[in-house]
Amino acid sequence: MAQDLYQAPDYFHLDDLLTDEHKLIRDAAREWIKREVTPIIEDAAQKAKFPKQIINGLAKIGAFGSFIPEEYGGSGLDQISYGIIMQEIERGDSGVRSTASVQSSLVMYPIWKFGSEEQKQKYLPKLASGELMGCFGLTEPNHGSNPSGMETKFKDMGDHYLLSGAKLWISNSPFADIAVVWAKNEKGRIHGLIVERGMKGFSTPETHHKWSLRASATGELIFDNVKIPKENLLLGKSGLGAPLMCLDSARYGIAWGAIGAAMDCYSTALRYAKERTQFDKPIAAFQLQQKKLAEMITEITKAQFLTWRLGVLRDEGKATSAQISMAKRNNVEMALNIARESRQILGAMGITGDYSIMRHMMNLESVITYEGTHDIHLLITGMDITGISAFI
Repeated sequence: MAQDLYQAPDYFHLDDLLTDEHKLIRDAAREWIKREVTPIIEDAAQKAKFPKQIINGLAKIGAFGSFIPEEYGGSGLDQISYGIIMQEIERGDSGVRSTASVQSSLVMYPIWKFGSEEQKQKYLPKLASGELMGCFGLTEPNHGSNPSGMETKFKDMGDHYLLSGAKLWISNSPFADIAVVWAKNEKGRIHGLIVERGMKGFSTPETHHKWSLRASATGELIFDNVKIPKENLLLGKSGLGAPLMCLDSARYGIAWGAIGAAMDCYSTALRYAKERTQFDKPIAAFQLQQKKLAEMITEITKAQFLTWRLGVLRDEGKATSAQISMAKRNNVEMALNIARESRQILGAMGITGDYSIMRHMMNLESVITYEGTHDIHLLITGMDITGISAFI
């Protein structure tokens, strides 16, 4: 069973910018990760199995819908609190953070923002407690970076809708109780629908043979003329802007989460460099190792302040989608680079399951692609600063 020796870096005293409540939330999440996730996560990753036994604990630390109002079962916390929780969870594992991120930003968020009062009361409290788990259906086999081209469709049959199509690369789908699915109506307008497990024609085959996010359940959503009750349509907003709002929330959480993965890799590499002796001195005494470690803490510190400021802007209602894209792209690339450099400091030991680095590295190869690829986010920034779209 792995021993958790993690020490969180805070080189520029970012803690001074956090409230006492923020610190309590962070410390509770950090302690839970050390107690419940670290001891089991390497085995779960080796076996490519999501540890469902942690769902209740994730709910208790506020990982599911921390920003959802208390009247709907959420914690009513601010956006920085949400980010901090995602950071601590991804310090444990990106796949576990993916589970929480999907539940919060891609399932609870659209029901809260676009759902009816009846839908909010029916689903949100159970999602917040983990009694229900959800997934988000946007990406399709033929449409990833271009979701507007989606082929999943639904027809109005009078007293119900008939949904047909398929979604791919869906986190949580193999065990999800509900799916928030985006599909086009007869006029080609995109709408969100709530699909429940057990509906005839709805299946969720699991995706196997992954080298990344192995402790996270990934699958498909198949809709073979599924009858959807009309009350399951999300009426509050339609068009591609609706799922993109959800993705903004998820990408914001990822920007925080990636820092957690980077911090864990840095903490491991720093500790190892001080303990590992070669040529009669610790390898931390060598210039090349100090260069690696110094660059790591510099990049982590920059990302910490970028994301903290983004959190402030989101709490003020001022953060733009382009700013969120920049933070997601920058922080995930930063974390992946740090994972790779950390692995080199550990040498051959870095590829083993005795340390978390290689698992983080493999996980981040997915994180840099999902919720908008690294290149697409770069073009979003380019479009924002030039006013010219490179997509069309």
